[in-house]
Amino acid sequence: MSNSDELPSVRRRSPVPVDQCGAALASEIIADRWTLLIIREAFYGVMRYDDIREDIQIPRSVLTHRLKRLVDNDILQREPYQEDGARARFGYVLTEKGKELGLTILALMQWGDKHLKNGVAAIDILDAEKGDALKVGLVPQSNRTIPLSKVSIKVRDVSSPIGKTGLPL
Repeated sequence: MSNSDELPSVRRRSPVPVDQCGAALASEIIADRWTLLIIREAFYGVMRYDDIREDIQIPRSVLTHRLKRLVDNDILQREPYQEDGARARFGYVLTEKGKELGLTILALMQWGDKHLKNGVAAIDILDAEKGDALKVGLVPQSNRTIPLSKVSIKVRDVSSPIGKTGLPL
C-alpha cells in the first residue's frame, strides 16, 4: 500500500481540553439557536424587544433570559430610546465585544447560503469604498488568500496527551 492509499490514523483525544478551547467556551454563551438569532438581529440594527420577538418568533420568557445572558456577558448593552409620544424604553445594541462576533455571523451566513440555500445569498457583503464583493476567509498579513485545505492548526502550550502537533482541517 502506498502512502497515498493509507487510511488516516484514528485520533482518540482532542489536543485541546474543552475548558481551554475558545470555541467551547464561546459555545456556552452563544451557541443556541435563539442566541445566534438575537445577535443576528442586533447586527441588522434591530434593538427593540418587541421587534426582536416578532422577527424571530421567540417566546417572551426565552427572549428575556437570552437578552439578560448577553448583557451579563457584555455582548449586548441596554440603551435608552424614546419614540415620539411614548415613554422612554431600553433597547439592545452590540457592545464592542459583541461587534467582534461579526465575522462569525457572516461566516455562518456564507456557509448557510452555500450549503442550505443553493448558493443564493439574501445579502451582499461589499467593500464600502470599492464596491467589491467580500467573503469571510483566513488571510495572512500579506493579504493573499489561503484556501482552507492549506490551513493547519498548531496547538499551543496546552496540557494534553497528544502534545503539540499540526492538525490539517
